[in-house]
Amino acid sequence: MVDVEAPPPLYGLDIETDTTVDGLDPSVGRVLAVAVARADQVTVIDDADEAALLTRLDQHLAGLAPGVIITWNGARFDLPYLSTRADRIAIALDLTLQADPSRTHPSDRDRNPIDRLGGVRARWGRHRHLDVYRCYRADVGRALGMTCSLKAVAALVGLAPIEVDAAQVHLLDRARLEAYVASDAACTRELARRRWANASAAIDRVLP
Repeated sequence: MVDVEAPPPLYGLDIETDTTVDGLDPSVGRVLAVAVARADQVTVIDDADEAALLTRLDQHLAGLAPGVIITWNGARFDLPYLSTRADRIAIALDLTLQADPSRTHPSDRDRNPIDRLGGVRARWGRHRHLDVYRCYRADVGRALGMTCSLKAVAALVGLAPIEVDAAQVHLLDRARLEAYVASDAACTRELARRRWANASAAIDRVLP
């Protein structure tokens, strides 16, 4: 019998952005909410003041035991978006991004402004990063011919993600917004946990 190493603390992270303008473009769309999912709870940060939101997020992550931040397509969206917004409003995050051409999709650049920044590898303070979307896209997506959206994969494995119109996030009341971003963060974490033995090999390696 082969022993499988227990995973380190896993923190699912998901963001929601302002869809009244262009929620895919960090030059115009602010961050509305961020969720960080742990094994026993989900923390949602949704301050009306974006500077306070990003500062609280950075402080929250700094207070957690060193682990792995799990995102879904975060190498191309969530983390570059957060970094860009922080730069625009002069907030210093303990977030290190390194360009990774293998995670950039040139064909998307005219459609998705965040992709102009390119895909990244990342580290946030003492936490490493894993974009678990890439793991599922590499096998489940190819085998089943799926696009591998978070909701589709989560439903496929028996999870029950909250569904809303992603283009109308700005119409959600606060309670619904919090539930939605928390659901995505929790599903992201669970999808990594379920296949940790394989997914752990895809953790970002960030150079000093």
